[in-house]
Amino acid sequence: MSIRVLIADDQEMVRTGFRMIVDSQPDMTVVGDAADGRQAVELARRLRPDVCLFDIRMPAMDGLEATRLLAGPGVPDPLRIVIVTTFDMDEYVYGALRGGAVGFLLKDGGPALLVEAIRAASNGESLVSPSITVRLLAQLARPVQAPPVQPREALTERELDVVRLVARGRTNEEIAGELFVSLSTVKTHVGSVHRKLGTRNRVETAAWAWESGLVR
Repeated sequence: MSIRVLIADDQEMVRTGFRMIVDSQPDMTVVGDAADGRQAVELARRLRPDVCLFDIRMPAMDGLEATRLLAGPGVPDPLRIVIVTTFDMDEYVYGALRGGAVGFLLKDGGPALLVEAIRAASNGESLVSPSITVRLLAQLARPVQAPPVQPREALTERELDVVRLVARGRTNEEIAGELFVSLSTVKTHVGSVHRKLGTRNRVETAAWAWESGLVR
């Protein structure tokens, strides 16, 4: 089944380039594109794509607000949004993370990384590029005014081990190898962590780890 993709960027050249990359994949198709955030939200709600590629800075409505409206806290059946930006280690990207984005990609990352990002989001994964994610989340180690959210239940020592590795950008397969457990066991721990922390994806879990001081 083809992965249906929506593209939103105010630069026509970028939209055209992304469309060519996506449509060249046998398992992907572009179902629409938008030149501003407001149009992107309208199309996303109408078309319900599997994955949305949103720029951060767009006219009418920026990508951060569009992301919050489509995937933010309290949104029923949130869409999977990947932020594609030129702003590496930027506060805007952190805002998108808290707004519900499930992936991050730099525009100069190349076609292969764009395709990887789409497939990762479609599969429910959040770590598009571990190096980008770790560099972004490292900012969260800085002191913040509000304390981190407390878990609904205490995490076990093994769950804390998993969280630390998630925050360092490890995939499930890599975590299984480092902890000498099966892949299914890792997935069980990740699901339990999501439930206890109230997080919806690995990026939010990693953000909690950095904010709580679990990772430095």
